[in-house]
Amino acid sequence: MSSLEAIRSAFKMGRVKWRLHALARILERGITRDMVSELVLKGEIIETYSADKPFPSYLVFGVTAERALHAVIAVDRESGIAYVVTVYEPDLEHFEADFKTRRNKR
Repeated sequence: MSSLEAIRSAFKMGRVKWRLHALARILERGITRDMVSELVLKGEIIETYSADKPFPSYLVFGVTAERALHAVIAVDRESGIAYVVTVYEPDLEHFEADFKTRRNKR
């Protein structure tokens, strides 16, 4: 199972944990949990952070409700739980017009 499939499976099964940071960000940015779910189900992984602890995380990109969104999601493959770390709208300062290509590497 690919990483994206593991994340999608967790969302479909309701095995999602929202970090406080992610909840604060979606509230201040007018993003709903449903939008994040749609992003995961329709989107694609554009960056992988395999060294992240305690679980590898992934930058997922998608367009939902006419908004391009990024979500950083970690996945614990053993438990099948996805952790939403943060969600935001990408900007042209940090990403190319496709919102997938980073202008400055992290």
